[in-house]
Amino acid sequence: MSEWYVWGAIVLMTLSTLITRSGFFLFGHAVKLPPRLKHALSYAPAAAMAAIIFPDLVSARGVIDLSLANPKLLAGIGGAIFFAATRHLLGTIVAGMSLFTLLRWFL
Repeated sequence: MSEWYVWGAIVLMTLSTLITRSGFFLFGHAVKLPPRLKHALSYAPAAAMAAIIFPDLVSARGVIDLSLANPKLLAGIGGAIFFAATRHLLGTIVAGMSLFTLLRWFL
């Protein structure tokens, strides 16, 4: 590969990244999203967080563990129940981590 080819690829990839990531900031006034799409996009952060957290809750030592001996899974379920009952985010974190610590000691 020639040097200009590498630099050209870097410049084009930089431009494509800038355009795709800043498109709504640059052209937001011209593009109006339908209300249903706005509503659907409101679930994106929760879906991303679930995709990050869920695999860690169901695995133990690299193997899927859905048993009652998995303290991470039980603490996650307990935290979800606490959040459903109270809707208090900081309390959910404290309750889930406390439950995880207790379960880790006793299981």
